[in-house]
Amino acid sequence: MKAAEFMNRPVLATTAHASVRDIAAKLVENKISGMPVVDPGGTLVGIITEAAILDALIESKRLESLTAEDIMSTDLVTVDIEATMADVMEVMSREGVLRVPVTDRGALVGIISRRDIIKAVLEPEFISF
Repeated sequence: MKAAEFMNRPVLATTAHASVRDIAAKLVENKISGMPVVDPGGTLVGIITEAAILDALIESKRLESLTAEDIMSTDLVTVDIEATMADVMEVMSREGVLRVPVTDRGALVGIISRRDIIKAVLEPEFISF
């Protein structure tokens, strides 16, 4: 199975100039733990995570006065849209990341979390009515 088949799409992303307070609100609202940061053309430039936001709070920084660019990680771990599930799992395990952006020629096209991989291999045994 290729990344394109089990990635989440569309991806909620932010720009480098967005307020960290607004980003934190979107993370909470959407029940996600991180968000890609892209330039206007959709090229991935960073990742902002709950951990980075928590670090800013520990340092007594005001979230309203910070932008994504101030606290995002630029040490990017990505997978190509053609990567296999085995490739994605290996990258996530090796790099110790919770989610990995999926790119196509540098442009963000999706995102895969550990939950997405587990969901892709499970057959449903529980049904809600």
